[in-house]
Amino acid sequence: MLPDSAAVVIVGGGVMGTSIAFHLAEAGVTDVLLLERNELGSGSTSKAAGGVRANFSDELNIALGARSLEAFARFGERPGQEIDLHRVGYLFLLSSNEQVELFEESTRLQNAAGQPTRMLDVAEAVRLAPILSPDGLVAACFSPNDGHCTPESVVLGYATAARKLGATVVTGCEVTGIDAVGNEIRSVRTNRGTVATSTVICAAGAWSEPLAAMVGVDLPVTPLRRQIVVTEAIPGLPRDLPMTIDFSSTFYFHGEGPGLLVGMSDPEEEPGFDLSRSDAWLPRLTAAMEQRAPSLLDVGLASGWAGLYENTPDHNALIGEAAELSRFLYATGFSGHGFLQGPAIGEIIRDLYLDREPFVDISPLHATRFQTSGPRAEQNIV
Repeated sequence: MLPDSAAVVIVGGGVMGTSIAFHLAEAGVTDVLLLERNELGSGSTSKAAGGVRANFSDELNIALGARSLEAFARFGERPGQEIDLHRVGYLFLLSSNEQVELFEESTRLQNAAGQPTRMLDVAEAVRLAPILSPDGLVAACFSPNDGHCTPESVVLGYATAARKLGATVVTGCEVTGIDAVGNEIRSVRTNRGTVATSTVICAAGAWSEPLAAMVGVDLPVTPLRRQIVVTEAIPGLPRDLPMTIDFSSTFYFHGEGPGLLVGMSDPEEEPGFDLSRSDAWLPRLTAAMEQRAPSLLDVGLASGWAGLYENTPDHNALIGEAAELSRFLYATGFSGHGFLQGPAIGEIIRDLYLDREPFVDISPLHATRFQTSGPRAEQNIV
């Protein structure tokens, strides 16, 4: 049932929204309301590959990833949910000297932040992932603390704990408008009624731009379809196979049951909300497999799905509070890194709401940076 009023209305029931709801409720904020237009996790979160890492080239992204890795490791105790975490590491495969230089620098940054990332030679990389072909590789980068887990379980854990702490979660409830007087929010309109509130937190992922536009806030988030397939069983697959990424092609895989979860970016994909599955990208995937893991060409595909990245112009998140509208906070535009940064972002938005200093300065990720300081560089993207 939709309440008449709430202290905080969170829009979006994926990992970001549920993490924020949990952290606010845990901090004692009463009348927290989360609205999800479909089912919890039904947007990008449930379509994610589930990778969790701190292997980035930007110090801020390293900090967000490292903080979240700590939370994922303790998720069974807080908030209390099994998430099938496999800390098998991330293995980036490098095929040029320029890539090696890039990852040597990001490895130095990660080591300075306490992460045990290290550079490997090709033989070491193949020992970690025996299905690889070494042809064309010159080195690799391995971050052993990283890995993958189950996105739906993370959402369930946060949402269940948030409810127990007093938050209200309403699914099947679409926001149709946000009312403000001057620079103050007054209410949120939905297809199930109106809720009086003074605070709205946008955690709507790929759908954030039109939501923010309701109150004249510019959040430059563009939806882009990404597809994933899961192979049939592969006999003899190592249980500790890393999340492996061919940096040149973006072809990646990790263990999924008895087979592999496989994906890659498609440079020919056009922005939009299309979630249908297409075979158009499969020839490019097959070509990448043939070069990097040719034995996979003999393995059948058991299933697959399409989801949406929420891209920003610089592939870095938008986090902050709108300058033009009091108490309109946002956490969106994670460009494929939202799931893995979800725990840290829940903390940060909690602190912004309570006027506390977050554990890291996130002011460089304010949405206005494209008009002021300019875009940020993040190289370790897929």
